[in-house]
Amino acid sequence: MHEAPPTPAANSPAAPAEPLSHGLKQRHLTMLGLGGVIGAGLFVGSGAGIAVAGPAIVVSYLIAGALAMLVMRMLGEMSAAMPASGSFSVHAERALGRWAGFSVGWLYWFLLVVVLAVEATAAAQIAHGWVPAVEPWAWVLLFMVVFTVANLTAVKNFGEFEFWFASLKVGAIVVFLVLGGLAVFGLLPDTDPVGMTNLTGQGGFLPNGWSGVVSGVLTVVFAFGGLEVVTIAAAETDDPARAVGRAVRSAVVRILFFYVGSMLVIVTVLPWTAQQAGLSPYVKVLDAIGVPSAGQIMNIVVFVALLSALNANLYGSSRMVFSLAERGEAPRGLLKVSRKAGAEGGVPRRAVLASVVFGFVSVLLNLLWPDTVFLFMLNSVGAVLLFVWALIAASQLRLRARLEQEAPAALALRMWWFPYLTWVTLAGLLGVLLLMLTDDAARPQVLWSAGATALVLLVAVGRERRDRKRPRGHGQERSAFTDR
Repeated sequence: MHEAPPTPAANSPAAPAEPLSHGLKQRHLTMLGLGGVIGAGLFVGSGAGIAVAGPAIVVSYLIAGALAMLVMRMLGEMSAAMPASGSFSVHAERALGRWAGFSVGWLYWFLLVVVLAVEATAAAQIAHGWVPAVEPWAWVLLFMVVFTVANLTAVKNFGEFEFWFASLKVGAIVVFLVLGGLAVFGLLPDTDPVGMTNLTGQGGFLPNGWSGVVSGVLTVVFAFGGLEVVTIAAAETDDPARAVGRAVRSAVVRILFFYVGSMLVIVTVLPWTAQQAGLSPYVKVLDAIGVPSAGQIMNIVVFVALLSALNANLYGSSRMVFSLAERGEAPRGLLKVSRKAGAEGGVPRRAVLASVVFGFVSVLLNLLWPDTVFLFMLNSVGAVLLFVWALIAASQLRLRARLEQEAPAALALRMWWFPYLTWVTLAGLLGVLLLMLTDDAARPQVLWSAGATALVLLVAVGRERRDRKRPRGHGQERSAFTDR
C-alpha cells in the first residue's frame, strides 16, 4: 500500500505492539458482515416498529437501512485504505486528533460490554425456559465462560463460531422469505392469495401518517448496529484492504434486502394490527401459514442470534481496547498477545480478559439491579451508536481529502457522491438525535448518552492538554496512513 509522508506523532509515544493473528478468512468476514446485525432486534424488536408505523414500517427500515449503509460505505472506504484493529477509533484519531480516537474508542468499548449483559441475560432466560432446573445465572456463567475461552484461543475459533451462527440466521431469514412469498401468492397448501389487502386496509399504508414512519425509524435504527465489527475483524485477515472491501460491498445490500424484505412479507401476510411490541412478528406469520412449532423454532433462532452477538461483542471490545493500548490510550499491559505459531498465536488475551471482567460486572448488575444501576448504564449507551456513526462520517470527510492528495492508490473502495452524501448522512444522524429528544421514551437515552459522552470528552481533552505540556522528542513518529 502506498504510504503518505510521515506526519508528527501524537505527544505521547505510540506503544510498540506485537502483531495480531491473521487467522480470519474471507468467508468468516463475509458471514460476520451478513450475520452481525441479524439479531433479536430484527426477530423480536421489529414488532414494536410495526405497531407504531403500520405497513409503512417498510419505509422506516429503508430510511434507517440507507443511513446504516452510507455509514458502512464510509467506514469501508477508510478501513480498506487504512486497515487497523481499532478501525474507526484509529480513523478518528488520524482525522480529528487524539481526543476523538480516545473518545470514540472508549465509548464503543463501553457500549459493547453493557449490551453484552443484555444479550447474555436474554439468552439465559430462553435456556431457562427449556431447562427450568438450571437457574438463569448459571446459564449466564456458562455462556460467558464458553465464549471467553473461544476468544482466548485462536481467532479462527471466533471466526468459526460466527460463521456458523450467522449461517443459521441467514438461512432462517431466507426460509422465512421463501415461505412468506409463497403464502402471499397462495402457493402453500390451504392458503389463498393475500393480495394487497393488508397493505391498504386497516387505515391504509400510512395508518399513523409520516409521524408513524419517523417513530418507526427511531425504533429500528439501532437494529443496524453491529456492522462495525466487520472492519475491526478485517485487520486479522491475510489481506485486510481487499477483505474489508468485499465484506462491506456484499453485506450492506444483502442486509438491507433481508430487513426490508422481511418487513414487506410480514405486513403483507398479516394485518399490521395483529402485531404487538415484545412479540415476534415472525412467529405470528409462521403460525398463520401453518408452520408447526413456529414459536419454538424462532426461540432457537433468537437464542443463536443472542449468543452470536455476545461472541461478536466480546471480540470487538477486546480488539478496541487493544488498539487503544497500542496508541497509549489504555494501559500498556493490555498489549500482550499469545505467542503460539501461525494462526494459533497473536491473540490479545489480556485485552480479552479486561473486557470479559467488565462484561461479568455488567451481567451481575443486570441480574441484581436491572431497574436501577443497570438501567442507568443502559441509558448511558442508548444513543452512543449514533455518536459513533457521526464521528465516522466526520472522520471520512477529513481523511478522504487527505487520501486523495497523499495516497490516492489506497482508495480501493470509495464513498458514493463524496462529499454530498457524507453531509446528508451527518444531517440524518443529527435529525434522528433531535427526534429522539422529542420522544418521551427515547429522551432519557439521548440525555444520559450525551452526559457519558461529555464525560469521556472531558477526560480526552484533559489528557491532550496534559501531554502538550510534556517535552517532545522521545516518541516514535507515525505516518497518517500506516496500518498502526
